Amino acid sequence: MSKQVTAAGAALAAIVDANKKLTEEEIERLVGAAKEARQRAHCPYSKFAVGAALLTEDGNIVQGANVENASYGLTICGERSAICAAVVQGHRHFSAIAVVTDVGDDFGTPCGACRQVLAEFSMDMEVYLAQMSGKYIKTTMKKLLPAAFTPDKLNI
Repeated sequence: MSKQVTAAGAALAAIVDANKKLTEEEIERLVGAAKEARQRAHCPYSKFAVGAALLTEDGNIVQGANVENASYGLTICGERSAICAAVVQGHRHFSAIAVVTDVGDDFGTPCGACRQVLAEFSMDMEVYLAQMSGKYIKTTMKKLLPAAFTPDKLNI
């Protein structure tokens, strides 16, 4: 599978980070887990399924998928679903997340709320934005949410 940014993904070029920390095998495993989670999404209204897979610092993968609600504001995105599942399992430190959507030749990105929730746990987290084909681009939370409001800003 080609891992090159397509013409449709060129708009994201400014946030792409070419310095890999994970091995290709680890990335494929993480993206595969996100694709699997996407199949379990509950999205009867938008039909826009999102799968996410978090890699914990101790090597576990925790999956999440979007769960829509008839009261649209109560919808939970795939990325936040994965964070919540991981926290319930006792995880607080994450090294990477893969997010899989189906937006054709483009790459879906986390919404603002998901970016803020992910930033709460790690601004250094690697973010793999993947297509159903397996193509992906890599970025980081620092690039997706520069000048984030993080716990250190609270001076507690």
